[in-house]
Amino acid sequence: MTARDFVEISKPRIVVVLVITAVTSYLAATRFDATPNVAWDVNWFKLGFLTLAGALASMGASALNHYYDRDIDRVMERTANRPIPSGRMSPKTVLSYGVGVSILSVIIAWFTLNPMATGMIALGIFFYVIIYTAWLKRNNAWNIVIGGFAGSAASMAGWATVTGSMDLLGFLVGWLVFMWTPPHFWCLAIRAREEYASVRVPMLPVLIGNQRTASYILANTAILLPYSVGLYFLNPGPGLLYTIVAAVSGSLMLIYHYKLTKNPTPEFAWKAYKVTAPYLVVIFVALAVDALFYVKIPV
Repeated sequence: MTARDFVEISKPRIVVVLVITAVTSYLAATRFDATPNVAWDVNWFKLGFLTLAGALASMGASALNHYYDRDIDRVMERTANRPIPSGRMSPKTVLSYGVGVSILSVIIAWFTLNPMATGMIALGIFFYVIIYTAWLKRNNAWNIVIGGFAGSAASMAGWATVTGSMDLLGFLVGWLVFMWTPPHFWCLAIRAREEYASVRVPMLPVLIGNQRTASYILANTAILLPYSVGLYFLNPGPGLLYTIVAAVSGSLMLIYHYKLTKNPTPEFAWKAYKVTAPYLVVIFVALAVDALFYVKIPV
């Protein structure tokens, strides 16, 4: 058992994405708080503890995911070398780490942020560990759809840290994560279809095949694109910079997902997965920068 093993069960890539989502949502919200004419008026104390609490929440939830899925991880080739199935870490150690870090994240948020932001952090842990991992993943084809709200909670926590509440715009911004998650993850599920089938996890490609799953991916992205651009027409709402980036990045996803319907192979699904992976970071960074250089033409 090494430090690297603790890093692995914490899923650092997910941690980075969710922390970026929370921080950029915080920065974007400064354009729509009590001082809308001043953007990026940052409270570094709160931003620092949002980053810390958010990172710990993601780390703890990820470790608990490793603990719960240890039985199927032993069977699937891509997960067989994870710390628990490989024998490098004991299930008890991972469970203790996951529970402890998750509780610590909520405690830190409670004493440094505000009740709404704390609630969103706690809700994110609950959705990922209980709703997605323990309940839906092995029982329902829509597991990743509903479970995607865990990522939305990170954005909403960042927004609520600034506003102290969850207004409509903050909720709709967070919903971007919810809508992006299924088409992104289903691409991975097509690539790993046989492995999911071997452990009887009802991911969509296992149940309906690659072709129909590709159609669902395309349909979902066809909804995500106008949704993301449509936020511009809210009052208040994001400005031109965000909208242009949302249109371009969403269109790129749509093109690849259309191509996937014509070639629903594991190899092309992997290409589509890598195209969709940066979308979330790109669009949320654009949202934050848009708040700083805010330009909006009345419509």
